[in-house]
Amino acid sequence: MKNTFGNAVSLTIFGESHGPAVGAVLDGLAAGLPVDEAAIAAALDRRRARGDGLSTARTEADEVEFLSGVYEGHTTGTAVTLMIRNLNTRSGDYAKTAGLLRPGHADFTAHAKYEGWQDARGGGHFSGRLTAASVAAGALCETVLRQLGVRVCTHIAACAGVEDAPLSSAAGLALPEPAPGHFALLDPGREAAMQEAIRAAGRDGDSVGGILETIVTGLPAGIGEPWFDSVESELAHLMFSIPACKGLEFGAGFRFAGMRGSEANDPFTMRDGRVVTATNRNGGINGGITNGMPLVFRTVIKPTPSIYKEQHTVDYAARRDALLQIKGRHDPCIVPRAAVVQNTLAAFGLLDLLTVRYGTLAQKHGLPGAGPAPTPERM
Repeated sequence: MKNTFGNAVSLTIFGESHGPAVGAVLDGLAAGLPVDEAAIAAALDRRRARGDGLSTARTEADEVEFLSGVYEGHTTGTAVTLMIRNLNTRSGDYAKTAGLLRPGHADFTAHAKYEGWQDARGGGHFSGRLTAASVAAGALCETVLRQLGVRVCTHIAACAGVEDAPLSSAAGLALPEPAPGHFALLDPGREAAMQEAIRAAGRDGDSVGGILETIVTGLPAGIGEPWFDSVESELAHLMFSIPACKGLEFGAGFRFAGMRGSEANDPFTMRDGRVVTATNRNGGINGGITNGMPLVFRTVIKPTPSIYKEQHTVDYAARRDALLQIKGRHDPCIVPRAAVVQNTLAAFGLLDLLTVRYGTLAQKHGLPGAGPAPTPERM
C-alpha cells in the first residue's frame, strides 16, 4: 500500500476510520517555520461534520496532537508527525451488513487486493476519515505558502445542480474566507438553495455531488516539470487521492474540445513590466510549468456512495446475490466538507513543487522573482 507522496516535501498518512487514530507525517519542511495551530484547527473545523442533516451525524473534535517535528510553536526541520484521535466510532452499525459489498465503495476491491485482511469497519483505510489528517498537514503547508505570497482558495462551483457565482464575478479573485460551518461560496446567497437540495436528497435516503474549483494566486512562472512531474501531474495525483473525486480539468478544461486554436491560446502581453497573458484559458500552466497567471482547476465530486435506499449487491461470503440497506451515519453530500480537503492537498502539492524549484530556504525567505499575481480576465 502506497501511503507516501511528494518529492522535496513528502506526506505520509496512516490510520483507519474506526482505529484509535488517524495521522500524517510531513517531511522536508525547513526548520524555524511557525506552526499556526489556530489556522490548522480552523481548516479542520471546515472539514468537520456537524450532524445537521447536511453531513454525517458522526461528529469528532479533531484535535491535533504533534508527536514530533514541532517545538515551541515552530518546525524543528525533522519530520512533523501529527495525530488525530478517533473518539466517536460505532463499529456495530456495520456488523449486520459486514459481508455485503456496498455499491460505489471499495469493499470488493479491498477484498481483491488484501484478501480479507483489511480493517473494513467504516471503510477502514479507504475512509474519508483519513482526510482529517491530510487537511491538518496541508493546512500547515498553506500557512507557509501564505507567508510566501501564494494564496490557495477553493469554492463550491456547483452542488446538487445549484451553481455558485462564476469565477469572473470575483473582483481580483478576492475570494471570501469561508466562515466556520458555512459553504465556501463566491455568492453566499446561493447557500440556501444548495442546502435545500442536499436535504431533499437526504430525505429520500439518497445523496448528491458537485464541482469544486480551486484558484491559486502569487505563483511565480517556472514551477513544475515538462513531463512526469508537471504541475498538472502532481495536482491530479493528489486530487484523485480524495476518495470521491472522479474528474479533473485545468483552465477551460473540456471546453477546449469545442474551441479553435485561436480561441484556446492565451495571447501574451506586457503589464507593469511583466509578461502576462490577456486571458487565462490554460489555467496558469503551459507545458506543465506555471506561467505566472493564476492557476485554476476544477474537480467533480461524486454523490456519497453510502445511501439509505435499498440496493442490489452481493453477499461476498455466501457468493450469492443479495439486497443491502445501509445503516449507520453518512453524509447526503460531502462537497462542502471536501472543499477544504482539496484546498489543503493543493497547498501541499504546490509547496512540494516550489521546494523542488527553490529549496527549503525559500520556505523561510521568499521566492526569487515572485511578485504580485496579475488579475486574469475572464477565461
